[in-house]
Amino acid sequence: MGKVHEKLNDRLRAFISKQPVYFVATAPEHGGHVNVSPKGYADTFAVLDDTTVAYLDLDGSGVETIAHIRDNGRVTIMFAAFAGPPNIVRLYGRGRVVTPHDDGFDDLVKLFGPHPGVRSVIVVECDRISDSCGFSVPFMTYDEDRSLLDEWAQRKDVQQKRAYRAKNNRQSIDGLPGLTADETDPVNEHS
Repeated sequence: MGKVHEKLNDRLRAFISKQPVYFVATAPEHGGHVNVSPKGYADTFAVLDDTTVAYLDLDGSGVETIAHIRDNGRVTIMFAAFAGPPNIVRLYGRGRVVTPHDDGFDDLVKLFGPHPGVRSVIVVECDRISDSCGFSVPFMTYDEDRSLLDEWAQRKDVQQKRAYRAKNNRQSIDGLPGLTADETDPVNEHS
């Protein structure tokens, strides 16, 4: 049924690239809430090498993933087949948050499609790569990406984005630090 892989081989890479949605799970080190975030837009995920992946972190209603990764680094990314043969791929590892102020951000952001409202790039060094059957995952039809997040970000001017991030992205729901004051400034944050 399930198998652990040493690296992201061609079959796993092909499977990942075909999935229109993936899920990111994190949790604080001590107590608090476990968070699972669905992610869309196929052009927001990239395989960097055999054991490293990254995804584009866009504006959102919270900052749980960033806060949890900064707290302890633990992250799991899951892909599930909703079409075709059943399969689930999980990437377990240690994440790091790369903001527009960090070295390497400019090179990383070029790996993704154009999106307004970029907060960071999340890079994950995988220490366990596994797949399993997914026999109970239902078939679902993919129609198209929702454009609402990009449209929302495009309607906001710099001051509105700054105020939104200051209100919603400075700390997690459990009070862990999220984005710092200088990281909430969206002046040049567009992929």
